[in-house]
Amino acid sequence: MGKKDAGGAPDPAIGGKLFAQRCAQCHTCDKGAPHKVGPNLHGLFGRKTGQAAGYNYTEANVKKGITWSEETLMEYLIDPKKYIPGTKMAFAGLKKEKERANIVAYLKESTSA
Repeated sequence: MGKKDAGGAPDPAIGGKLFAQRCAQCHTCDKGAPHKVGPNLHGLFGRKTGQAAGYNYTEANVKKGITWSEETLMEYLIDPKKYIPGTKMAFAGLKKEKERANIVAYLKESTSA
C-alpha cells in the first residue's frame, strides 16, 4: 500500500475504456441524458455529493457534503462504501491507483463537454 503504480500521466482514452467496462452499466456522462441505476455524472466536478438534479440519493450521499474533485474521486473510487457509508453504489472499488487516475482523467474530459 502507498506504492504508486508505474506508468506516467493518466490517460483519458484508457479511462474511457475502463469506464465502459466498470461504470457505464450504472452511469452516463452525457449532458441531458436520463439517470441510470446511478446518477448521470455530467457536471460532476465542483458539485457536492448527492446533488445531481432528479436523482434519488441516499441520505448518506446528501449529508457527506464533499465537493467532487480529482482528489475526492481518487479516494472515493478505492472503496465507495467505506468513503460514504450508506451509499447505494454497489461497486467494490478500484484498488489500482493508475486505473482510478485514468477514469478520473476520462471523467474530467467527458463530464464537462
